[in-house]
Amino acid sequence: MRDFFRKRISLTITLVMFVFGVLVATFLLLIGGGFLLQYLDVISLAPSPNQGFGERLLSILFLFGLCVMIGTSLTAFLSKKALNPIRKVIDSIHRVAAGDFNVKVNLKGIGELEELSESFNKMTKELAGIETLRSDFINNFSHEFKTPIVSVRGFAKILKENPLSEEERQEYLDIIIKESERLATLSTNVLTLAKYENLEILMDKNPFRLDEQIRRTIILMEPKWSIKNITINLKLDEVVYSGNEDVIQQIWINLLDNAIKFSHTDGLIEVTLTIFDEEIHFSIQDHGVGMDEHTKTHLFDKFFQGDSSHAKKGYGLGLPLVKRIIELCSGDIIVQSEQGRGSKLTIVLYK
Repeated sequence: MRDFFRKRISLTITLVMFVFGVLVATFLLLIGGGFLLQYLDVISLAPSPNQGFGERLLSILFLFGLCVMIGTSLTAFLSKKALNPIRKVIDSIHRVAAGDFNVKVNLKGIGELEELSESFNKMTKELAGIETLRSDFINNFSHEFKTPIVSVRGFAKILKENPLSEEERQEYLDIIIKESERLATLSTNVLTLAKYENLEILMDKNPFRLDEQIRRTIILMEPKWSIKNITINLKLDEVVYSGNEDVIQQIWINLLDNAIKFSHTDGLIEVTLTIFDEEIHFSIQDHGVGMDEHTKTHLFDKFFQGDSSHAKKGYGLGLPLVKRIIELCSGDIIVQSEQGRGSKLTIVLYK
């Protein structure tokens, strides 16, 4: 509390001291200048019986003008140095606006300026991270789009220009279909995330069985988990929730897809759904590769992929979409993970 109070008044004290110093310096210079001018017989500080009202008024106006001139000069001279920290911040902001996110500001001595310095440096650090993610996404996204397009075009040309056996023809058509599906999935993910980011309120809310929806989602994802021979253990309470059923299903699809993706072959995924008073708790736990601290920190950043080798297919859009939907539902998401020991994500919804 004391530190908070000190920071809040330090800038005020600094400004008061600055103004007080200017006033004192102006007063001393004025007195000294007045005596010097009197010594030089330019003005007379002592009232004279022979001095008329006009002469006295002229002396007062002269002193007033001298006071204003000295005070303005001192203020201009001293404020230039006092405003140097602000100029540093302004220059740094211009550099950030030009795209330099490595700039740092180090202001000391005044509580508010130190706080500004810390906040600015934190902002540039976050912007640098976002810029890195953006650059990575553009490279990855371009590659992900370009590869299937080139593949589709290449095999389509072969089908058109070369005589092929029926077996080859079917093989090339299967490749074209598969690559087209990749493009459709990527486009759908991008458009879906953009759609929900621009929403503020979910409409078309109706009561439905969450446990049944989760079971249907697991059946829907069966081709993915069966190919890795993954066992899914279910412990689902009967839960009725009022919400947008299609939107909520996106949560289970993305979380289950993520758990399957990072589970080992012959692995285990545990899915539970319980209700505590007015809180609905859904958790999905895998026993796969887990996450390090860096991955957990950026888990919900758009386009971030914890697997930098891209050995796991994905575009870094699923979990940001999950988080956005949960925010629209006024819910919470809790992440627990340890590298090499799997991950557990818990969703809390409120009835």
